[in-house]
Amino acid sequence: QVRLVESGGGLVQPGGYLRLSCAASGSDFSEYHMDWYRQAPGKQREWVIGIDSGGLPNYADSVNGRFAISRDNAKKTVYLQMNSLKLEDTAVYYCSMAAGGTEYWGQGTQVTVSS
Repeated sequence: QVRLVESGGGLVQPGGYLRLSCAASGSDFSEYHMDWYRQAPGKQREWVIGIDSGGLPNYADSVNGRFAISRDNAKKTVYLQMNSLKLEDTAVYYCSMAAGGTEYWGQGTQVTVSS
C-alpha cells in the first residue's frame, strides 16, 4: 500500500518562498516518476512539476524559473522548492506517484500567498 504525505505548506507573502515535502511509504520509491499538482479554489487540478527516476525534472511554464523539484531516494521524499511566490500560486498542492498502473495521491498541503 503506497502512502504519500505532504507537508510544508503555509501562509507566505508575495515574493516569498516555501519548501514542500512529500514522504512516500510502501513503494520502491526510487523507480518511480513523481509529480506535484495543485488545485486552486474553483479551478481544476493542474500539473505543476515532475521528476523522473533519474532525477530529471520537467516544469509547467507557469513555474519555470521559480520552482524546483528534487528527490532523496534514501529518504523516499520528493521536495518542491517554491521561490518568488505569486498570489496565483495559492492552492492545495498534491504529490502524486504512478506505480503499477495506479496513481496515488497525498492528502494535499495548503499554500496561501497573500499580503
